[in-house]
Amino acid sequence: MIIGHQADPAVAASLAARAASSSARVSATLSSQARNDTLTAIHRALAESRDSILSANSRDLAAATKAAEDGQLSQSLLKRLDLTRTGKWEEMLQGILDVRDLEDPGNVVGRVTLRTKLDEGLELERVSCPIGVLLVIFEARPEVIANITALAIKSGNAAILKGGKESTETFVAISDVISQALRNTEVPNDSIQLLTTRDIIPDLLAQDRFVDLVIPRGSNELVRTIKEGTRIPVLGHADGLCSIYLHASADAAVAEKVLLDAKTGYPAACNSVETLLVDEAALTSVLPRAASALLAKGVSLRCDGPSKAALSTSLPASESVLLQDATEADYNTEFLDLILAIKTIPPPSSRTSPLEAVDFAVAHINAHSSHHTDAIIAADEAASARFLAGVDSAGVFSNASTRLADGMRFGFGTEVGISTNKIHARGPVGLDGLTIYKYLIRGRGQVAAEYHAGEGGRRWLHEQMLPRG
Repeated sequence: MIIGHQADPAVAASLAARAASSSARVSATLSSQARNDTLTAIHRALAESRDSILSANSRDLAAATKAAEDGQLSQSLLKRLDLTRTGKWEEMLQGILDVRDLEDPGNVVGRVTLRTKLDEGLELERVSCPIGVLLVIFEARPEVIANITALAIKSGNAAILKGGKESTETFVAISDVISQALRNTEVPNDSIQLLTTRDIIPDLLAQDRFVDLVIPRGSNELVRTIKEGTRIPVLGHADGLCSIYLHASADAAVAEKVLLDAKTGYPAACNSVETLLVDEAALTSVLPRAASALLAKGVSLRCDGPSKAALSTSLPASESVLLQDATEADYNTEFLDLILAIKTIPPPSSRTSPLEAVDFAVAHINAHSSHHTDAIIAADEAASARFLAGVDSAGVFSNASTRLADGMRFGFGTEVGISTNKIHARGPVGLDGLTIYKYLIRGRGQVAAEYHAGEGGRRWLHEQMLPRG
């Protein structure tokens, strides 16, 4: 269902939330086949509507390009808007099929994670179930509509989605196709509601009785505004300030390959690297090759004193002249552009562990990063293990690009977003992150008063049992 401008946003928000809540109850009871058939229908409808959707996207891009030229829109948002970027349309459609083909949701929804015999004829089970109603608010990225729709349907949830004004034409085109496709499936049409106006959002954020989880995807400002404006739990992250630590033992070829992907693969992504920490012992042995490759790709390197001095003597003059001076603010900045801040990590003292340099890197990341995704490049397994254990982020990688932090790449089919929360779900959030659990008891008339330590009282058995096959 598509919801446009409303004369009374408060009433519209209440009706939309109530309808979504009722639909979620129905969706939670549907069979796996019914959910999968719905995703097949949506995929087919979107594929058949490719030309009209990309035409709408081109109109959004034209308007956004002008806004960017006038300084009213960032280049990073402009890049995220483009559905014609190589592989993006195909990945969006494939993501729907990947979610459809994931493990039967009976192993996600309705999965028994605990089974206990409390007494003879009295059994306790903890069973996974859908969260309920998701309110997803995002900027620019039109493919998010398909991602969230697929995951919500597969997991038995309902979703209310609002895209950014920059993607209105694309959003409406995709929304209309999805809404039409749902009419011929068992999934209630109100399970996926698509908003084309922002005036209803404040009132939806007040619907804590019917909306169970808010998922914002976008700028720091968007996420913080939503967190401050609702009592509903919020899942997400405000920044994607990712760091890579170049250890002294790093292989130069691996470092070059990983850093090029992490910085230049898609600079506007939240999992793009923004800060490079370099062991002082790697300044002249490993860093120059990677720095030269990054400069060749147009990356601006903002260096601290030691790294700039080392590179100035290691690189040819035509490259070293491009080096810039870093400020402390650079190590707290999500550039979302071809800019990389470089900071030197001092060597360990002769009186301390040789792994002390790793501790310096870990301390910097834990103090400055957004706890999204951080990585180490090292051949030393002990250094990698110390880094992986010490960094407090949703994703911590060794000898791999931060760009791998993605639901599709993790095998989740797609994702509703990446969470830096420390409760419920963390990192790329797929089907598992869209379920919660409830406790079921099957008895024969037992009551609490029967169980006590006195004469004639029954005793708890509390025997762990295997889940039902």
